[in-house]
Amino acid sequence: MTASSTASPFPRTFRSAQLSEPQHDAASGLLYRTLDLPVTEPAVQPQALLLLLHGVGGNELQLAGLGPLLDARLRVALVRAPLAFGPSQFGWFQVSFGPQGPSIDPAQAESSRQQLSRLVDSLQAASGIAAGRTVVAGFSQGGIMSAGLVLTEPQRVGGFGLLSGRILPEIAPLIGERAALARLAGFVAHGEADDKLPFAWAEKATAWLGELGVPHELHRYPVGHQLTAEMAQDFAAWLAAHWLTS
Repeated sequence: MTASSTASPFPRTFRSAQLSEPQHDAASGLLYRTLDLPVTEPAVQPQALLLLLHGVGGNELQLAGLGPLLDARLRVALVRAPLAFGPSQFGWFQVSFGPQGPSIDPAQAESSRQQLSRLVDSLQAASGIAAGRTVVAGFSQGGIMSAGLVLTEPQRVGGFGLLSGRILPEIAPLIGERAALARLAGFVAHGEADDKLPFAWAEKATAWLGELGVPHELHRYPVGHQLTAEMAQDFAAWLAAHWLTS
């Protein structure tokens, strides 16, 4: 395995919100933590469900730095990938990088996609939040998994965030119905100087999404393979605009 991203992609100035202990979902076999966001008003009811997926070589804490930017009306789950690659290092599938670009283990990717699908069902049932108000987003390989799940099972979710990732061509035979795809909302963010997953992958993603009729936004930044404060703020603003009522 190469291109490990064990460190948090956030600047050190981000503060972590309060995290739960790891919880095990029996239906999917996945572990996750909930992220308790700052509450400014009493009895805040969740309006949307957000699953955040980390990159290869990271863990569920990798995206905890988003906490201070997120609205308390979001129910947030930080999900740990199922494959252990080292101490506190996990991934959704094995990947290697060569002259022809990334090469993956498609069986592992598909198994992880199915596990995520079952976890989404579990979290929706536990929270009472509907599929149309569920968002799955991730960084790097986590973004790959987010797009893969949402595009193949658009009836289970309302939107996705593809942050410095790509869309696997391997999911093409599994793409969902166009009517359901048209109801989605997507946020694509990518660094123009990304040396792990070059910006061309974001261009390919937005072209494919356009062909599929998936409403989405493409945000480009003059950075490398990372999630900057500006990216995070844009993503948080997109979430609020699409999934929260005033």
